[in-house]
Amino acid sequence: MITLSVDAMGGDIGLGVTAPAAAAFLAKQTDANLIMVGDAQSIHAALAAVNAPLNRIEIIHATQVVEMDEAPQSALKNKKDSSMRVAIEQVKNGKAQAAVSAGNTGALMATARFVLKTLNGIERPAIAKFLPAQNGHLTLMLDLGANADCTAEQLFQFAVMGSELVAALKPEKVPARVGLLNIGTEDIKGTEAVKQTFKLLKDSNLNFIGNIEGNSVFTGEVDVVVADGFVGNIVLKTIEGAVKFMGNQIRTEFHRNLWTKLGGVAAKPALNGFKQKLDPRRFNGAIFLGLRGVVIKSHGGTDAVGFAYALEEAFHEAQADSLHKIEQSVATQLTQFQEKKMLAEQASMTGNEV
Repeated sequence: MITLSVDAMGGDIGLGVTAPAAAAFLAKQTDANLIMVGDAQSIHAALAAVNAPLNRIEIIHATQVVEMDEAPQSALKNKKDSSMRVAIEQVKNGKAQAAVSAGNTGALMATARFVLKTLNGIERPAIAKFLPAQNGHLTLMLDLGANADCTAEQLFQFAVMGSELVAALKPEKVPARVGLLNIGTEDIKGTEAVKQTFKLLKDSNLNFIGNIEGNSVFTGEVDVVVADGFVGNIVLKTIEGAVKFMGNQIRTEFHRNLWTKLGGVAAKPALNGFKQKLDPRRFNGAIFLGLRGVVIKSHGGTDAVGFAYALEEAFHEAQADSLHKIEQSVATQLTQFQEKKMLAEQASMTGNEV
């Protein structure tokens, strides 16, 4: 039985989304239980209103809520009994295998990092998410916004974590193909950090295929896309905006006149399939990768359908025991990297002495 802890009060809407999502999730996953954290009286009323199976839900009272615009350090210092923090603490104490929140991203990352700590050798956790690609392929991309400015070593760590996560969740893709997001495929392009990262990845044991451009994210030619959080977040938000734009344009064209409306009726099955495949709610739920516990971030403005998908993501992460699988392999990869680095530095020092 998998148990997930839920920040019931987080997000733009809070219980109006988390309660119906919890009911829908439990109806689908019969071997899962939930811990709902927040104002106990409000949670109980919201769950009862949507006929959620209360026998499979534990409610833990929390007196505080982290606001969506609250500074991370303020939340960490002043909201020790927040629904967000208490939900994460359920993972630390072993009552839950994963935590899910639609709350303030910065506060969630800061709190999760403080409560759970990072894996050995990982300097900073990254936000990772599987994105749809051609022919049903899913591509893991990280970082999507946790770290706006990264060193080459940190980007290398992201590549290692991403590669190992794909191996844990999708063993048929081993070794995972890793691509470094850049403004060109040539190794001389990019910022200094990106060029240094290219060298580190090329000399590593990872299945590094080289630099890729933004138009390769959806082709299925890579399994892991590595970028700093500044670039990754812009890519993610651009994708979301482009999908909405295309949807609105298609809708406008089919409503232009009687003939286009008739064409729209004929094309409706295909359009519905297209809409379903690109529905961002189906891909809701980003992984905070690099922590000693599974934390899933839902989009703050999602609806109950989207939040239920975030719960599904957490469930599959916990079911696959992905954290346990990647922890040792990440540590091994990073130890080998540090050993190579030390040998190279010693060789350089010896050469200088000569």
